[in-house]
Amino acid sequence: MALPLTFLGIESSCDDTAAAIVRATGDTGEILSNVVAGQTELHAAFGGVVPEIAARAHAEKLDICVEQALDQAGLTLDAIDAVAVTAGPGLIGGVMSGVMCAKGIAAGSGLPLVGVNHLAGHALTPRLTDALAFPYLMLLVSGGHCQFLIVKSADEFVRLGGTIDDAPGEAFDKTAKLLALPQPGGPNVEAEATLGNPRAFAFPRPLLDRPGCDMSFSGLKTALLRARDQVVAEHGGLPRPIRRDFCASFQAAVTDVLVKKSRRAFDEYMALAPAHPAFAVAGGVAANQTIRAGLEAVAQDFGARFTAPPLRLCTDNAAMIAWAGIERFRTGARDDMTLAARPRWPLDQTAPALLGSGKKGAKA
Repeated sequence: MALPLTFLGIESSCDDTAAAIVRATGDTGEILSNVVAGQTELHAAFGGVVPEIAARAHAEKLDICVEQALDQAGLTLDAIDAVAVTAGPGLIGGVMSGVMCAKGIAAGSGLPLVGVNHLAGHALTPRLTDALAFPYLMLLVSGGHCQFLIVKSADEFVRLGGTIDDAPGEAFDKTAKLLALPQPGGPNVEAEATLGNPRAFAFPRPLLDRPGCDMSFSGLKTALLRARDQVVAEHGGLPRPIRRDFCASFQAAVTDVLVKKSRRAFDEYMALAPAHPAFAVAGGVAANQTIRAGLEAVAQDFGARFTAPPLRLCTDNAAMIAWAGIERFRTGARDDMTLAARPRWPLDQTAPALLGSGKKGAKA
């Protein structure tokens, strides 16, 4: 059995400053603390994340979050075995802030340093929460990323497809803005959608007529914009019942795309004949109940286990970075003071680059 390991994790790739302590005993993990300092209020007036503001906030909050994480875990740095930090992909100023903080802690304490791909943190979270066995099918669906992966090991990921433009979470946020709903957009669009008619507007389902698992959501957003403008012209404004129908119809379109592309991803995954088939979904959009229900039904149809981490671990956090660091550390991965922050860092090094770069950061 592997020796117990206790890691400090640091995350700062977008607009959440986070630090966490995670302990691994054998194949199981325990989150001893998980501190997240959000920046929603700082960016609210701009309709999206402002990279410079985010980077400055990270620089101000990182040491505080680390101290709080240690205090909540009841530990000092003497009890930590290594420091894991997000080294990309993400907004480069924020990533640099986290990397420099981690380097300082590692240098001052003599602890090993492990750089972690932010997407690997999401992809490996089901190992922390549900002890999933490799290989499993993974859908990362968030504000900045959307891709299907076959997770074969802690450092081997096969990308089956992803969004070529806006990520679903970004599309939800932009839709909320178009409909004068407050941010964060995802929960507010979902709340309105529960009271609307999902068949009121025939929004497009992009790329369903093409083979493969790639997706597109920018055209869906444009279709909603045009329909909204027509309603505003006819009614002199946007009546709330119609706004609810917009939300429901938009959510239905996103769900249809994700569900049908998931079926295609499953065809490729099941060809590997996994001993214990599993479908994991992570990222903030995984909290949407309509989308989650559709994806769970797909897993059931293929006889696969379905799992989605709790919401606090679906959004950006440092517990997932600490756990991914532990998994990499056990394979012999180590970094030194030359560790660099990376705005782009694809998990699958052999797959062609995805197009597009949304407000949440570069696609990888």
